Amino acid sequence: MAPALSGPAQYLSRFGDQTILCNQYAMTKLGVDKSHCSLKIEDYLILCIPYQIGFKRATFIASLSMQELAFFQRYIGSIVGLTISFIPRNSKSQQPLNFFIRCSLASITLFKDRENTALFELNYKTTPDQLVITLGSYLDSQEMINIQYEEYGKTPIKMTPDVAKMMGYNLFATINTPNAEPRRIQVYLLSSKTIEHLESSGAVRTPGSNVTYKLFFKKFRVSLPGVIQGSTELQNKLIRTISKLSLSPELIEIIDDYWYVARSTQSIRLPQKS
Repeated sequence: MAPALSGPAQYLSRFGDQTILCNQYAMTKLGVDKSHCSLKIEDYLILCIPYQIGFKRATFIASLSMQELAFFQRYIGSIVGLTISFIPRNSKSQQPLNFFIRCSLASITLFKDRENTALFELNYKTTPDQLVITLGSYLDSQEMINIQYEEYGKTPIKMTPDVAKMMGYNLFATINTPNAEPRRIQVYLLSSKTIEHLESSGAVRTPGSNVTYKLFFKKFRVSLPGVIQGSTELQNKLIRTISKLSLSPELIEIIDDYWYVARSTQSIRLPQKS
């Protein structure tokens, strides 16, 4: 029997071909220091931020004029230097992890629908072990988020004022649809997978239509893509709507914190694995 992999090797085995989309959540969790991220191309230093980052390759966003974009095309295939820093969130010392990585410049393309913005696609020559551990630890935590998405979808939380206070929810939420102004809603039930809410009189929403919810918590301002499952008008003319939610790591963290506090203070039973 082959020995079990550990350290960087086990992360490369599990996640080696994956890349991380660097939205605000991922950047915060990874501890990316956006003020210390740049590309060195010969004598030129280009400030940038991660767009996607992985174990073998990465893509970075940088501001370039059309003339600069055309100029730097000559360096495709050349060796460039990537400088990037991470500030570990759970480190007592808070000392940054600084990396200088030799890369091959694979392409430079315009960022769609963004003026004077370019994407630099890089292939690493080598990947530092500590970078592998940093990225691997993040992806490891996201596997747990996927498990919690299923578990916390089984027990909707009734949004009373006391529960809202425990969750750090300020009782403000909106529902957004394409080509329409956001509408204020009152969240009634919430889980990792569903939301049930009320809104003032208006058109009953069509099942299957796509919507986006915005919920305002102390910890995160959460944007939740959803699909309408059912919508009915009540006797008091309010509209009651139930939607299925896509996975949101921010919402799952908030729900996980809630169940932890609820169990500690009120002996509320956590959702159990089936």
